[in-house]
Amino acid sequence: MNDSKADGDDRAANSNRNTTRLKIWTAAWVMTTAIAAFGAKLVWDFAPLPTIGAQFLNLGAGVGMIIATCRYVQGLDELQQMIFLQAGAITLGVGLVVGLSYDLLEDVRLIAFEPEISHLVMLMCLTFLLATIVGHWRYR
Repeated sequence: MNDSKADGDDRAANSNRNTTRLKIWTAAWVMTTAIAAFGAKLVWDFAPLPTIGAQFLNLGAGVGMIIATCRYVQGLDELQQMIFLQAGAITLGVGLVVGLSYDLLEDVRLIAFEPEISHLVMLMCLTFLLATIVGHWRYR
């Protein structure tokens, strides 16, 4: 009985640690994205060296976030992994289908503005959030 409780405590501790790491890496990626996006305009006036450095910093933080996400998912139980996988698959599909259609709208002149990647990112975030909520609701 004690072994089972110890395993559960270890699993909870690992889950908390993985979640914290993912939060930290995600925050680092968001911050370096802001630095890369706005630093060139507002701080160093498009100087090449700091701009390239900010881009590499952002890529490094992005790689860290990807690794942290993989560790987070590996630490989930089978049901949580399945929900995450399904939400990711739905998000990938929505991102590809809607993203390509959105880009084509401008090419065939059905919209007068240039499609922005930020619109697609927001759609994908909302899709993943909704798919995760529905997955948890379905399997409760």
